[in-house]
Amino acid sequence: MFSVFCCNFASKSYYYENMELQKLTSIVCGVARIAGHYLREERLRFDETVVEQKHAHDYVSYVDKSSEMKIIKALKEIYPEAGFLTEEGLAGRNDESCWWVIDPLDGTTNYVHGNTPYAVSIALRTESEVLLGVVYEVSSDECFYAWKGGGAWLNGKRISVNRSHSIEHALLGLELPYDANAYAEMWRRLIGHFYGYAGGVRMNGSAAVALCMVACGRWDGWIERYIGQWDYMAGLLIVREAGGTVTNFSGNENCLNGDDIVASNGVIHQDLVSETSD
Repeated sequence: MFSVFCCNFASKSYYYENMELQKLTSIVCGVARIAGHYLREERLRFDETVVEQKHAHDYVSYVDKSSEMKIIKALKEIYPEAGFLTEEGLAGRNDESCWWVIDPLDGTTNYVHGNTPYAVSIALRTESEVLLGVVYEVSSDECFYAWKGGGAWLNGKRISVNRSHSIEHALLGLELPYDANAYAEMWRRLIGHFYGYAGGVRMNGSAAVALCMVACGRWDGWIERYIGQWDYMAGLLIVREAGGTVTNFSGNENCLNGDDIVASNGVIHQDLVSETSD
């Protein structure tokens, strides 16, 4: 149905491409909201004893898997030609030119413990770019979304990054990787630098939501390393379409296949990268 999105882009006008992506983004917002409704309702009767541990401090539950299957089924009906890259690995890809990148429940640890935020994150990408991104934060009923060239949005209203000019007044987000033994030294350095120097430092437990906090101006920047593409792919596009900057720890904007992300309002970006680059 939607093969026009990834085939023969060069032969289509920008207007046509943008309108089609806007329509698809709207549909995907609906898919994310349906999955979010399932997460919200299931939390009312959630049984913590059925939670599995993928790695140390890295949890997964039947809710993650059920949510992922619901999303996959819906997206296959919408766009059967696309492949999948998903956190729980319940669908895959071969040589498709486009594929969905899905986190069915970003913030599982929050969810398991009855905390917020937690979100559904869905992106559509090619080898070289992200075409659309949707992050639905369930507890606040906030749906963040963007499509290539169409700006960034929150529940129907255009959003943009703020323009704080100094780290000293910036509110920054950091997140700690699960494997403390492997990565503790780097994070001690980052926290040691920004705590007491930045205007404030926060952790929220959801990479997808954290990126959206930058996109809508609530945070000035966000840093995380050793995360999956499903954690950041949708949020990356939302930040960029909101006027912000997203790179890897080395400052390279070509970061779709990496596992380290620095996002900011753009103004303070180089200051953040200078502390993350090895």
